[in-house]
Amino acid sequence: MDLIKVANLTKNYVNDEVVTSVLGGLNFEIKQGEFVAIMGPSGSGKSTLMHILGFLDHLTEGSYLFKGQETKDFDDLKLALIRNNEVGFVFQSFFLLPKTTVLENVKLPLIYNNIPHKEKIAKEAIEAVGLTHRINHVPSQLSGGEKQRVAIARALVNNPSVIFADEPTGNLDSKSGNQIMEILEKLNSQGKTIILVTHEQDTANHAQRIIKLYDGAIVQDYQVEKRRSTKDGELVK
Repeated sequence: MDLIKVANLTKNYVNDEVVTSVLGGLNFEIKQGEFVAIMGPSGSGKSTLMHILGFLDHLTEGSYLFKGQETKDFDDLKLALIRNNEVGFVFQSFFLLPKTTVLENVKLPLIYNNIPHKEKIAKEAIEAVGLTHRINHVPSQLSGGEKQRVAIARALVNNPSVIFADEPTGNLDSKSGNQIMEILEKLNSQGKTIILVTHEQDTANHAQRIIKLYDGAIVQDYQVEKRRSTKDGELVK
């Protein structure tokens, strides 16, 4: 089943009547349960594409179907509900509340959901990323890799259909980066759809499939023959 299907997806920015094309007529599908890396150099449009797929930005022309529904006609309320219930985000800069514990940071997306047992759900997400022993710490007491694990737990807490990870290892040393990729691999093996944005080929090779962008166009879309994998924070040879 296609989770995402885009046709002739185009994004332009207009500034003082000057039109700048960022994405030009993209066509692809992403199935439920896939692990896809979107690659490209700086300025290729990969983050813009992720923002559109994650409902943080709007396309200019074309079609974007999410679970079979055309999204460009959704109103702001519908988009907000999808962002909160269907997608999780992991960013390079973590975006944690600095004076708030790990538990409270992870519970944050649940504030807007009328569901019981919020604390239990948050604790389960924290356990899934191996941070139960840090549950009452604040971000300043955590390493970079631990902060990113908190961000992943926060992305997981609403049980989203897809997790978008934008350069999730960009601010981390290699060992911490490997640990983050191991968590994403594990989530994918459990059925989560992962869309990873990166400019690093080694990181992209953890995915099943790579879509390469250059100047706002898809120049390659292929399956990864020799995927990288990690175990206990170390690359598996």
